[in-house]
Amino acid sequence: MIDISPEWATLLMFSMLIGLITTGYPLSLVLGGTAMVMGLLGVGFSILDTFYLRAYAAITEYTFLAIPLFIFMAIMVERSGVSEKVFSTLFILLGGLRGSLMIVTVITGTLLAATMGIFSAAVVMLGLAALPPMMARGYQKEMACGAICAAGCLGILIPPSIMLILYGPMSGISVGKMFIAAIPSGLTLSALYMTYIIIRCLIDPKIGPAPPKTERVSVAFAVKIKMLLKTLIPPVILIGSVLGSIFFGLATPTEAAAVGAVASLLMAAAYGGLNWKVLKDTTYHTLRVGSMIILLVIGGFMFTGSFMSLGCGDIVESFILAAPFGKWGAFTIIMIIVFILGMFIDWVGILLIMIPIITPIGKKLEFDELWFAMMVCISLQIAYLSPPYAPAIFFLRGVCPPEYGITTNTIIRGCIPFIGLIVVGLILFIIFPEIITWLPGKMIK
Repeated sequence: MIDISPEWATLLMFSMLIGLITTGYPLSLVLGGTAMVMGLLGVGFSILDTFYLRAYAAITEYTFLAIPLFIFMAIMVERSGVSEKVFSTLFILLGGLRGSLMIVTVITGTLLAATMGIFSAAVVMLGLAALPPMMARGYQKEMACGAICAAGCLGILIPPSIMLILYGPMSGISVGKMFIAAIPSGLTLSALYMTYIIIRCLIDPKIGPAPPKTERVSVAFAVKIKMLLKTLIPPVILIGSVLGSIFFGLATPTEAAAVGAVASLLMAAAYGGLNWKVLKDTTYHTLRVGSMIILLVIGGFMFTGSFMSLGCGDIVESFILAAPFGKWGAFTIIMIIVFILGMFIDWVGILLIMIPIITPIGKKLEFDELWFAMMVCISLQIAYLSPPYAPAIFFLRGVCPPEYGITTNTIIRGCIPFIGLIVVGLILFIIFPEIITWLPGKMIK
């Protein structure tokens, strides 16, 4: 054990964290390893008791049981084939509009977010389903890629979001309230994306040209309604069974996750996508992803345990509270820190590092705790679109056929306007905080 000042400890912990991340080691080992080294050096062997208690708290947290259940639900929804059916149906209904394929992409991404909660599958599915018809109809590459990435990333915000399940217990906020608050937040971003697409296509039709009349499918109004209902009823029932039970106080998020898992099984069976192989693969995939997230949580809990024990939290808090322009200056600093971390670290790592630090700061600044938490979660949308980390960009790049001539820079340029739209959304939520707080206030407890 050596005497390390809180200032030096803060600098050393963040430097070690960033340095080890660049080596490519799993983030859970990086967080846990940094915590172990700095904790033993600065606190001594007594820090091991802190690690044990925090790891035990992570694996026994009842709310975290919802994570594998929602992962199971998401994978089963993907295997059911509902996403492709939703996209094709919406395209038939809206195919005559300028930019219709991008609008359909955003709508489909929003529905996938509400039924899956995992962004990677949504980005890949949208890339495979939406990109070929957009390229065939001469859509601008940058705009098409930006729409796919932005729509796919709604899955980390709109419930059932794994991010909200992690955030709630760590901040002492009801996960149910966060779920309900995320609905209008996510829909607002979705509406901003579609509005932007419509305006851009009206100004410059070449960005998203409407298909010629010879390619449009003529469908009677009654048939359109029938197609829409047939396609949307299964996912709407799934969404309602999860979010409705939470909103009306019938179930906790963990119980609602179990209902959603069963409902996804039934939906897969109804679409003919359920068999023993699908069930086995889905279960194994759920175990792998769920275990990875729990290991990340344990590593993050260890990191914050050392961080707080060394007095680093007080240093960061003093720095943020000393920002000019009062509470809004401090809030801006927090958003900037989250944005910078999002360029290098996965959202799980950002939450595990930042929540224990910024939650007390938010209370001292007298922000509504639910509003403050949702603003942090909304800003993390940017992390998936901002390089060099930007996983959405690289997921889409991985499914782009070479003949499209789409490069990583093409996708980055396409994502920049949508990052700006997320910032516009944050400004709207600052001016009108009721967008976030009104619906949770109507929940039946």
